[in-house]
Formats: sequence, C-alpha cells, structure tokens
Amino acid sequence: MSDRPESEQPEAEDAAPTSAYVERASLKALFDQPRVRRLRTRAIVALAVGLVIGFLLRDWRLGITAAVIAAIADSLYHSRSSSTVPAWRRSSIAERRTEAQLKRLERNGYRTLHARAIPGTEAQIDHLVIGPTGVYAVDSEKWDKRLPVRVQMGKKLFHGPFDMKPRLSEAMMEATKAGELISQAYGREITVTPSLAIYGPPVPWKIMTIRGVHVYEGARARRWITKREQALTSAEIDRLHEIATEVLPARYGDG
Repeated sequence: MSDRPESEQPEAEDAAPTSAYVERASLKALFDQPRVRRLRTRAIVALAVGLVIGFLLRDWRLGITAAVIAAIADSLYHSRSSSTVPAWRRSSIAERRTEAQLKRLERNGYRTLHARAIPGTEAQIDHLVIGPTGVYAVDSEKWDKRLPVRVQMGKKLFHGPFDMKPRLSEAMMEATKAGELISQAYGREITVTPSLAIYGPPVPWKIMTIRGVHVYEGARARRWITKREQALTSAEIDRLHEIATEVLPARYGDG
C-alpha cells in the first residue's frame, strides 16, 4: 500500500508469503468454478471414449473422432438440461443472501429492485431499497474469509493486503448517480445512501462509515436500513419505486 506511513510498510521478506497465499487462493477459486469443473469433466469423458474406441478398433484416428463426438454430445446435453439464463446473468451467493433479507422488509412497506444498471457506465447497484426510512443502495460483497477486514485511520478499508478504496469509490459513485437520476425525474432532491454488505470474513464493527459508504457484515443489511427515522410516506415510496424502475434499467433483462 503506497499510501501507508513508512513505518507501517511491510518488509520485503514478508511480502512473498502473502502474495503466494493470495495466488494459491485465486487458483483454487478458479478451479472450483462450476464452468471449469464441467469442462474438466468433459475433457476426461472425451479422452476415455477416444482411448477405448481407438484401442478396440486399433485406429487412433477413429479414437480422436469418437472423442470429439463425445465432447460435442456432452456439450449439447448440458446446454439443453441446464438453466436458460446465462451464468453471467445470475446473481451471486452474496446477492441472493441479501435479497432474502430485503424480501422480509416488504411487509413493512419497503420496495426493492435488484441488479440495476447505472446508464452510461458499467456499474451496477446490486440492491436498491426504497422505504419509510429512505432510499438505499446495497452492494453485496463475498470476500475471502481467510483475509481480515480492517480500517486504517477511519478512512481506509483493507481486505488483507488489499486497499478497497476503488470499491468504496464505486459504491459512492453508483449511489450518487442513482440519486441524481431519481431526483431529476421526481422534481425533488433524493439522497441514495450507499453501503457495502460484506460476507465471508468477520467485520470487527457493527456499522462504520468509510469515505461516505456504510460498511457492515452482510447479515446486518436489513437492520441497518430499518433502524432509522421515518422519512417517506407510502405514496412517495410508490412513486420513487416507479421512477427508479424507469431510470435504472434491469442489468439482467428482467425486473
């Protein structure tokens, strides 16, 4: 971290283990991805079929042909039997956990939108919540539980050795842009409060505001939203929900 005080800079000999640790964790995460596992299984099946056919018919060319056919057949089978929603369009585990929490708010007059795009950017608000206590943008984060979460001087958020300033800046930008778009259509200034809901590693505080973004452990999302003073009426909530639906399009092509 180049912006740490010199006295807090890690010694060079300590950096290598951390780097190697993160690299191993990243590789493991890669090979644990469902798509990678499926491709690995497909390759093993195709190789086995090719070897058997080639051995039985004593012709390696027929073995290769059989392996290719087996790979294609496996690909077609999975494309027809799996979900029609592309993997990149599905919500993450962290997003689904937050969504389940927020769903319980509906009986208390809250309205929610999920995976909303910020026009003109590649950014996305995972969850936009509109209710009696105000308007909130919640981004759900699944972080490596083996790397600690800490704050430095109340202004810098770290996940292990990684400075999370870019993530905080992105969350703030998303909420600010959403607030501007909603305010313009509503005719009155509406503040969208940004937050990060972190899953995985323990967060050693209840709720902390860092660079204007509220940061807390994922399980606190619902409580963070409801423990505030009443700010909006039912009519205002319905109107703001209608506007947000229009100005913040669904990222995944659905509502």
